[in-house]
Amino acid sequence: MGKNLVIVESPSKSKTIEKYLGSDYEATSSKGHIRDLATSGKGGLGVDIEDNFKPHYVINKDKKDVVKELKKSVKNADYVYLATDPDREGEAISWHLAEVLGLDQSLDNRIVFNEVTKDAVVHALENPRQIDQNLVKSQETRRVLDRIIGFKLSKLLQKKIKSKSAGRVQSVALRLICEKEAEIEAFVPEEYWRIKALFEKNGINFEAELSKYQGKKIELKNEEETNHVFASLNKEFMVSDVKKTQKKRASKPPFITSTLQQEASSKLNFKARKTMQIAQKLYEGVDIGNETVGLITYMRTDSIRLSDSFVSEAKKYIGEKYGKNYVGKVKTSKKKENVQDAHEAIRPTSVLRTPESVKHYLTNDEYKLYALIYARALASLMASASFNATTILLENNNYEFKSSGSVIVFDGYLRVYSQYEKQNDEILPEVDIHELLLSQDIKKSQHFTKPPARYTEAKLIRELEELGIGRPSTYASIIDTIVTRRYVEMVDRTFKPTESGKLTNSQLVAYFDSIINVEYTAQMEKVLDEIAEGNDNYVHALSSFEERFEPLLENAYEKMEQVEPEKTGEKCPECGSDLVIRKGRYGDFVACSSYPKCKYIKKEPKEVEYTGETCPKCGSPMVYKTGRYGRFQACSSYPECKYIKNEKKAKQQPIETDEVCPKCGSPIVIKNGRWGQFKACSNYPKCKTIIKEKKS
Repeated sequence: MGKNLVIVESPSKSKTIEKYLGSDYEATSSKGHIRDLATSGKGGLGVDIEDNFKPHYVINKDKKDVVKELKKSVKNADYVYLATDPDREGEAISWHLAEVLGLDQSLDNRIVFNEVTKDAVVHALENPRQIDQNLVKSQETRRVLDRIIGFKLSKLLQKKIKSKSAGRVQSVALRLICEKEAEIEAFVPEEYWRIKALFEKNGINFEAELSKYQGKKIELKNEEETNHVFASLNKEFMVSDVKKTQKKRASKPPFITSTLQQEASSKLNFKARKTMQIAQKLYEGVDIGNETVGLITYMRTDSIRLSDSFVSEAKKYIGEKYGKNYVGKVKTSKKKENVQDAHEAIRPTSVLRTPESVKHYLTNDEYKLYALIYARALASLMASASFNATTILLENNNYEFKSSGSVIVFDGYLRVYSQYEKQNDEILPEVDIHELLLSQDIKKSQHFTKPPARYTEAKLIRELEELGIGRPSTYASIIDTIVTRRYVEMVDRTFKPTESGKLTNSQLVAYFDSIINVEYTAQMEKVLDEIAEGNDNYVHALSSFEERFEPLLENAYEKMEQVEPEKTGEKCPECGSDLVIRKGRYGDFVACSSYPKCKYIKKEPKEVEYTGETCPKCGSPMVYKTGRYGRFQACSSYPECKYIKNEKKAKQQPIETDEVCPKCGSPIVIKNGRWGQFKACSNYPKCKTIIKEKKS
C-alpha cells in the first residue's frame, strides 16, 4: 500500500506538517512555482494573442529535477493532496502541479489551511475540495497581463531611451514618486512666525502659544508683524478659560500584509522584503523544543477578521492576565473594494505562545517581528486607553494663548502596545478662571513652511494600498524592482527618482497615460476580482486591455524620440568610431558606438592606493592590490621586488541578502571564495545551491 502524498511549496513547511501526520502520509514540496510562461513565440511573450491569448508554459530549468522527483512520489502514492498557500498564487501553483503531474482535477484533492498547526492541517485534510478554477484564471490573467505589458513596454523603452524595464504596477509606483518629487521641486517656502510664553506653577513648567487676536485666528507672516504683536504683550496673563475632557483612544485592528510592512518599516527599520521573509519563516514553522509549529497565521492577507476560537482564547487570556476591564471589542470594518477575505488577519497561532516564551528559539529579527505581531493582535482585542485632556486659554491685551496637555488615566491596550505607540504626558498645573499668571519669558521664532515629504517605504505601501494598486504579496517586489532598476534611490530612507527614473516616467506619461495611471491600474484589480468570483473571464479581460494598449504602443514606436548615447569626444582605437557612455549592470562605462560590430570597451586606469608603510626588503612604498584570493598588501616595486605582507585575516562572515534559496527556502548569503564573492545557500553543506549571476 502506498502513502497519501501532501505537496506544499516550501521544504520547511513540508517538514513541519509531516510531523503532524500519521505514518500513512508523506509531505514534500515543489519549492515554489514549477513552471512559468515561455519566452518563445511571437515577441517572446509565451502567449499566443491571436489564439485567445493561449499561454504556453514551460517547466523552469531549476525545477526539472524537482518535477522528476515529484512524479516518482505521485506514482507511488495512493492519493495526492495539494496544500499550497491559501491565496490565488497558491491556487495557481496547485493547478500547475496538477497539470504537470497528471492529477485528476475532478477529485477533491485541494486542501487549505491558514496556519501551520496540527489542528488546522488535520481539519484541512478532513475537508478537501476541488481546485478553484476561477482563482486560477484570475492569477493567470494577472500573469499574462504583466507579461504583455512588461515585455512590450520594456522592449520599447530599451530601444528608445535605454531604460531597463517597465511594468503595469511598478510604473505607477514610479509615477507616484516622480509626481511627489515634482511637487517638492515646485514648492516655494513661505515665512511664518510663532510667539510662545513660558510659565511655571507649583513646580510644573508649561508653555502657551499665540493662537488668536480678538477671537479670530492670527497668522504672523513676517518679522514686522511679529514685532508689533510682541511689543503689545506684557508679562501678566489672565486665565480666560479651562476646558477639561476625557478622551479615549482605541487600539488599531490586527495586521494585514500592508500594515505589517508599514509598521515593521517604521518601528523596526525592516524593508518590506525582509519583513515578508521573516514572516514566511514564522508561518511555515519553528522548532520550539517540544514541537515544530507555525507561530503566525498566513501573512498575505488584506482582511482584519479574526477567528472566533482565537478571539475567545485571547479575551480569556487578557481577562486573567490584566483584568476584565482590559477586555475590549472585536474590530470590524466595512469591506473595502478589492479586499480578499479568504482568510484571517495576521495573528499568533496561540495567544499562550508569548514572545518571551519562544524568544530562545528565534533569531533576534524573528523575535522582534513576532513580538510586534503578537502585541498588535492582542492589543486589537483590548479596551481603549483613557486620557484626561486639559486646555488652558490665557489672555494678554486681546491676544489669546493656548496650552494643551493630557494625562493617561487608564492604559488599556497600551499595556501591551506602548513600546510601539508612545504616549507622552503633557501635564498642566491646576489653574482657575481669571487667575493671573506671570510669564517667565516670551519668545518669538521664525519658521518656513516645508515642502511635502518624499515617500518612505511605509508611506508608499500605504499609498498603494489606499489607491487599490497591487496586492499584499506584490508590494515588496514592486519596491525592489524600481530600486534595482535604479529608477529611484534612497535618500534619508525616502525614495528620490533618478534622472533615468524621471525620463522613464515622463515618456510613459506622455504616451501611455491612459493605462499607466492610478485609476486604470486599480480598475484592473477589480477586473481580476471579478474573474476570481466568476463574473468575468480571461479572454474578455485581456482582449479589452489589448484593444486599448496596442494603438498606444504603435503610436509610441512612431513618435517617441530615440535617445542616443552620450559621446565622450574620443575615438575608438580599434575602428575609429565615436566612443560613447553606455549603461551597464555595474554602472556607466565607455564603449564603441559601433557595437556589436566593434566590441571595444575602454578600461579605466586604477588609482594606486598606498598603505602608508614601506617595504621591509627594499624600502619602496607598500600598496594595496587585489588578487585571486582578495585584497592584499605588496611592494610597489613589483616585479623587481616581490615582497607580500603576510596577514592573518579574520574569517569574514557571510553577508545576508533579501533572496531565498530556490531549493530549500533558506536565506541566500554572499560568501568569499578564491575567485571573489559569490551567492550561495546559508544552509551549506546540507544544501549546496550556488546562485549564478547572469552575464550582461
